[in-house]
Amino acid sequence: MSDSLTIDADATRWSTGARDGLPLLVLLHGYGADEHDLFGLVPYLPEGIAVASVAAPLAPPWPAPGRSWYPIEGLNGRDPEGVTRAGRAFLAWLDAAAADASSVALLGFSQGAAVALQALRLAPERFGAVVALSGYASPGELPHDAALQELRPSIFWGRGTHDDVIPPPLVDHTAQWLPDHSDLVGRVYPGLTHSISEDELLDVRVFLEKWKDAAGE
Repeated sequence: MSDSLTIDADATRWSTGARDGLPLLVLLHGYGADEHDLFGLVPYLPEGIAVASVAAPLAPPWPAPGRSWYPIEGLNGRDPEGVTRAGRAFLAWLDAAAADASSVALLGFSQGAAVALQALRLAPERFGAVVALSGYASPGELPHDAALQELRPSIFWGRGTHDDVIPPPLVDHTAQWLPDHSDLVGRVYPGLTHSISEDELLDVRVFLEKWKDAAGE
């Protein structure tokens, strides 16, 4: 696999064309989805922000539909290097597409959540908050992890009790890693599978309202 990936900026969906000065929330979809998948969340998100939904750079193996951020070899095959490559590709997209945003937050689901957290680890100064839904923090160390322990960025981690997609060892790792490296808001939703619930979206909106208010100060 190449050491670099490229995100198709033309595929990005934007909630508004008038983005100057607005806080920016970027949506990162999961495996087999695309830039349209999470865009339906826009009505549940705070007003007064710009929202961008990005298309992942890879296609899953045929005949799987949609896009992917990194390859998955079975449920347990998630190479941290692949997550890092995707995080770097996302940062390159951000530099080109949204360098002038007043503040940037990320909302990722599943693979997108893993990439959102990895992008934060690669460039902690770039982001005001991260929402990680049904995802995980990738194992291994990165150069800025110690800085995160000092910065303690705001992270919302939501998952369901019946999510059987993310392997338990990765959930356990994330449950230990996030409190040590962030100002964490964690929620576990009874009965929720590998999906997003309305209760979770209510919690996400409250979390993002705080980010938006802080961005406007």
